[in-house]
Amino acid sequence: MTEPVEAATIQANGASIPAIGLGTWTLRGRACADLVAEALALGYRHVDTAAMYENEAEVGAGLRAAGLPRGDVFVTTKVWYTDIAPGALERSAEASLRRLGLDHVDLLLIHWPNPAVPVEHSMRALGAVREAGMARHIGVSNFPTGLLRRALAASAHPLVANQVEHHPRLAQDKLLAACRAAGMAMVSYCPLHRGGALLDEPAIRQAARRHGRSPAQIVLRWHVQQPGVAAIPRTTRRDRLAENLAVFDFALSDAEMAAISALGRAGDRLCDYAFSPQWDEA
Repeated sequence: MTEPVEAATIQANGASIPAIGLGTWTLRGRACADLVAEALALGYRHVDTAAMYENEAEVGAGLRAAGLPRGDVFVTTKVWYTDIAPGALERSAEASLRRLGLDHVDLLLIHWPNPAVPVEHSMRALGAVREAGMARHIGVSNFPTGLLRRALAASAHPLVANQVEHHPRLAQDKLLAACRAAGMAMVSYCPLHRGGALLDEPAIRQAARRHGRSPAQIVLRWHVQQPGVAAIPRTTRRDRLAENLAVFDFALSDAEMAAISALGRAGDRLCDYAFSPQWDEA
């Protein structure tokens, strides 16, 4: 059996967040539970799910199958934007815990803002969940800088993360600066874009050849080499689990980091919906 590799962690307002986690969006059924258990056996210590993913029960089954002490695994789940009003948010958190089979999560996030629910009301409800012991830490997801400022001002408790779409083809410099200023982590979803064209970019291919790594490893290294950034790549392939975690034993040069970051001028956002907030300008 491959020896587990312990991932580096990010310190964010009292939370220790493993810098590489397992994203579980679109994973379902027994395959989801098995993949979570296998990831934990390989050394992953951060698992991300959400009420909207409809797989919290399977994620919980994978956690139990892995047999690790509860305190060894950082579990994140998220409340869907239709459920972030006071009362509804607390009920969503309770339902998530029942499905996961846990008495608390390590991080509870508001999945998306909702223009019909004032941020201040949602933050009060999110704080109540933390005070009730259902979540060790709280944060947000898909909050641009203006909404993030409001959330920070309204929260009675530290916010530890903003989970957002982030990859080399989408610059998030303003948001990352805001997260750092607040002592928060920025957690990258879709960190590999959707593979394909991104992984064929010359800046990434050339770095892969120089370091003897896969293009995906180069991109994930680009994420975690940025202070305060974590990434939660999703995969359905077991062979990719170990590959995605093996990014802590090499470093990109400043020139390589800059060349990859320059791809962000493309402004290629994958997740933009009718209910999305107004994004920060690049």
